[in-house]
Amino acid sequence: MDEATPTSGVQEADDLADLFENAPCGYASALPSGRLSKVNRTLATWTGYPAGHLVGRRFLDLLTIAGKIYYETHFAPLLRMQGFFNEVALDLVRADGRTLPVLVNAVVRRDEAGEIRFIRITVFNASDRRRYERDLLAARRAADEATAALRDLNLTLETRVAERTAQRDRAWRLSQELLIVALPDGTLESVNPTWAELLGWRDDELIGRSFAAYTHPDDLAATLAAFAAILERPLTVPYEYRFRHKDGSYRSFAWTAAFEDGRVYASGRDTTLEREQADALRQSQKMEAVGQLTGGLAHDFNNLLAGIAGSLEMMQTRMRQGRVEDVARYMAAAQGAARRAAALTHRLLAFSRRQTLDPRPTDVNRLVAGMHELIQRTVGPGIPVEVAAGARLWTALVDAFQLENALLNLCINARDAMPDGGRITVETTNARFDARAARQHDMPEGQYLALCVADTGTGMPPEVVARVFEPFFTTKPMGAGTGLGLSMIYGFAKQSGGEVRVRSEVGAGTRVSIFLPRHHGDAEVEDKVAAGPARPRSGQGETVLVVDDEPTVRMLLADILEDLGYTAIEASDSAAGLKLLQSDVRIDLLVTDVGLPGGMNGRQMADAGRARRPDLKVLFITGYAENAALGEGHMAPGMAVVTKPFSVDAMAERVRAMIEAPRPA
Repeated sequence: MDEATPTSGVQEADDLADLFENAPCGYASALPSGRLSKVNRTLATWTGYPAGHLVGRRFLDLLTIAGKIYYETHFAPLLRMQGFFNEVALDLVRADGRTLPVLVNAVVRRDEAGEIRFIRITVFNASDRRRYERDLLAARRAADEATAALRDLNLTLETRVAERTAQRDRAWRLSQELLIVALPDGTLESVNPTWAELLGWRDDELIGRSFAAYTHPDDLAATLAAFAAILERPLTVPYEYRFRHKDGSYRSFAWTAAFEDGRVYASGRDTTLEREQADALRQSQKMEAVGQLTGGLAHDFNNLLAGIAGSLEMMQTRMRQGRVEDVARYMAAAQGAARRAAALTHRLLAFSRRQTLDPRPTDVNRLVAGMHELIQRTVGPGIPVEVAAGARLWTALVDAFQLENALLNLCINARDAMPDGGRITVETTNARFDARAARQHDMPEGQYLALCVADTGTGMPPEVVARVFEPFFTTKPMGAGTGLGLSMIYGFAKQSGGEVRVRSEVGAGTRVSIFLPRHHGDAEVEDKVAAGPARPRSGQGETVLVVDDEPTVRMLLADILEDLGYTAIEASDSAAGLKLLQSDVRIDLLVTDVGLPGGMNGRQMADAGRARRPDLKVLFITGYAENAALGEGHMAPGMAVVTKPFSVDAMAERVRAMIEAPRPA
């Protein structure tokens, strides 16, 4: 045991030496004079000096100049007075000139007599701590700066918000448009002062009420639908409707709006003056068109009247001279001029949409197929006519005869546009127009049947296409056309509830499309019976009541009927005609004009007569279609219509057909 004791002492001494040398902190011992007597390996490594180089130097010599001053003035006195100091932050100067931040503890060791034996110095590497302190200081400085900046920003934002609020309020007050904030149900929540200026309403008279209360009744349904749509998507295309002024009048406004954060924000621009100016412009254009129309009519009718009047005078002269062999020639000339005059008025009525139509469910493919041969003969063998018939084509409710005329007219125009030959294509197809397509074609949304005629001719420039529907406008040479062909087709299509569209390009041909609304039903099958060579005559001396306020027409009708063996009774107005209808006189057929004096029109008189004679057959004659009087083309069974002027043969066939037809149920 005693032998082991020295060995244990040596081992302990070695352990202490190893701990001293390799401790994680720097150790040094200094003599009372302050010079280092012992330095461990850790401190030597940190300073970059060998331990032997540090022994004999003062610890003070390892500090920076500021550190030396700081140490001499503060910590050396503190060490002498109290014998220690802890965690003094200093900077050591390394051998390479760089500084090492450290924390220094120092304690004085004394002997029993109180004399200083040595000073123990402990050094801790403070690089990480110093870096942390610097970072913390920088962070604090940045936070202080950010706080100051935020404070300045808040002040700036408050100023900006105040400025923006003032600007918004100024814009709200000074805007020349109506501005509103409304709830989703249309209740007005806020309005700008312009309401009082433009419409006379104060804020308290509007706020809390629905905008619908001030909307024109005729615009209300469409306006409510447009407002509801705003809740789904912004209203970017201005929507126009009429709003009531406080004085009871209405003004027009075009609105744009959006729905955000549970509110509708909208602005309305006053378009009343624009509408008035547009109406005035349209009226001016109408008057200009009327001037062109009447000028063209006067020219054409003067030519026709000259032919008719001159022929009649020559007939009278030749009859006095006894040269009756020339009468037939002049009579044919007068009849030809009269037929051309009738055709001209027919085209005018078609353009004005007042022609007499007999709309029936029609198979347009069958109509085109029936016209194919006639069209080919008309345009000539040098221009092939191709037909592209659409499969499962819908039915159209249309006057088949007028549609045939329109088709033939379009094909003749196509032929005239191809003086050097070409090709005509007649196409039928079904067309569906949704809201977007309808806007592109400027047509109501829906389903249509399309009849198109395309050619490979010279085509037309845009400025000509824009005028093709004008009356008496023609691109043909003088005397080669009246300029009413496309006008007639346009009027016929509009009167039938449809549209006409023209697409043309110079050198590439023209395509004209007639769009007719789809009819949900089957087409009628028409059985045509060829007319015999002789006019049909009365078989049993039937009686026909003729009511017309024009004496000449009434006389001609009576003479035609009597020549055919009928008994004709005449009346000059609706009152006299109704009196006869309510009597016991035999009447097998009523032939009446639509427009009559006497308190009621021809349709009203016929309806009143049918109250007494339920099976009365009625043939209306008219110079143009009073659609309201004729029920917009929907007449009761046993009723028909014929247009003036009419031929004797046509009248005789229609009278005979109606008399022989079964009595209406």
